[in-house]
Amino acid sequence: MVLLLIGSALIFLLCLVAMVLMFIFLTSETYAKVVRFKEEYSFLNPQTGERELFPSIEDNPTILLSVIVPAYNEEKRLPAMLDDCLEYLEKLIQINSDNTYELIIVDDGSSDGTTEVGLKYSKKYGSEKIRVLTLTQNRGKGGAVRLGMLSARGKQLLFADADGATKFEDLSKLQNVMNDIVKGQQSSDSLGLVCGSRAHLEEEAIATRTVFRTILMKGFHFLVWLFAARSIRDTQCGFKLLTRATAQLCFPNLHIERWAFDAELIYIAEYLKIPTGEVSVRWTEIEGSKIVPVWSWLQMGRDLFLIWFRYSTRAWRIQVNSKYK
Repeated sequence: MVLLLIGSALIFLLCLVAMVLMFIFLTSETYAKVVRFKEEYSFLNPQTGERELFPSIEDNPTILLSVIVPAYNEEKRLPAMLDDCLEYLEKLIQINSDNTYELIIVDDGSSDGTTEVGLKYSKKYGSEKIRVLTLTQNRGKGGAVRLGMLSARGKQLLFADADGATKFEDLSKLQNVMNDIVKGQQSSDSLGLVCGSRAHLEEEAIATRTVFRTILMKGFHFLVWLFAARSIRDTQCGFKLLTRATAQLCFPNLHIERWAFDAELIYIAEYLKIPTGEVSVRWTEIEGSKIVPVWSWLQMGRDLFLIWFRYSTRAWRIQVNSKYK
């Protein structure tokens, strides 16, 4: 009798899981959809007071580097990051005028003065160098990065966290690896994704974390490896460099707009056989993180499974521009 009850319970559970997975499959949007409101196609030039249209990622590049900075309620942490970033980029352009750049600060529906902080820097440096994309509503970090990428002018595109946790001059490390990756490729269509990494800091992190948080961290890394990304150890470091062609391929295909978008980005890159690289960067934990350790990791774990399930069952598919086929 007991075995019969256990067997019935298992059958019921399996049927329930099958129904849930079928529901997920049937309700999935096959191809990624980019939602962009009218106001998000333009930026304010604070020097003229006029709104100007952003370019498209499909346009030819007109500068060397675009830096995308997703920011949600970051009025306090953003200035230090921008100062560090601009000091480095201005130094490069003084050495060589070909080191042109832009910063696109993407205000992800903030309720504080994030946009106003960005506009102050735009007024100081000019809108050719700094632009603020203010989103009508909060999308999540992945959604903010994507819209910034789709509005960029650079030959290379970097996204960097607004907290300034990564030392910005370590960009040179990523660019050196990128140069090796694209060597021999046609310049205009070169493909490559280089990720900044904190993997070398893992042992130190384990020493300062509780056993529970260490188990969660190790478990999350295993889920990333199992379901999403095999070529990159640290998928979540907010310091990644892409070629323009890579951004054109990957970001229009991105479904996830929240924290796990990095893993899907790398999944797409691996699926499309885009060369990837990983390089250690200097990283310091900054107070004010928006991630709630346990809850956010559980959400990301769920998203990692859904990435694998939806792509494996072709509930999600990747569209490739004909020129890259």
